[in-house]
Amino acid sequence: MLRYRLTIPMMRARHSPEHAARGSLVGLFWAFTPSVGIQMPLVLISWAIARRFPKWDFNLVLAIAWTWTTNAFTALPCYYVFYLTGQVMFGRWGRLSGFDSFRLMWSDIFTADQSFLDQMQALARVLILDWGVTMLVGSLPWAFLIGWLGYRYTLKFVRAYRHARFERMKKRHQRHHAA
Repeated sequence: MLRYRLTIPMMRARHSPEHAARGSLVGLFWAFTPSVGIQMPLVLISWAIARRFPKWDFNLVLAIAWTWTTNAFTALPCYYVFYLTGQVMFGRWGRLSGFDSFRLMWSDIFTADQSFLDQMQALARVLILDWGVTMLVGSLPWAFLIGWLGYRYTLKFVRAYRHARFERMKKRHQRHHAA
């Protein structure tokens, strides 16, 4: 699935390698923020803004696909890393806790007797008022670092693929004309 959603669109893109690389950067940036559930709309908004600037446009399909690196299964471990990083950045060394404690705090938000709306309100309260600022601040170094690494890797990958394709076509052309 990764091959069809990420690799093939990078290889078949008709834009510059930088266009694909910017798509990876934007998608990975939003993927590594505490925004699971709204990452794709954030990418779409970013794309709508970036299109107004010729050198900042990016591959929307790649960007959306890269947001899937964080999802319902990976969100809690990512949120934990963001939370710890935020605590360290704020100098709150005494508030660092293990993953099990974090998971228990997280599961305490949701109880079986709450309606879905009550659970969403509790989640919003925790993310916005309690842990949100800490997680958001803690996510920024990760979002920038992973976004930048994704940019560099995609740029290198697309350039290498296009160079190899050019060499194959050149050899095929030479064989055709030599015959």
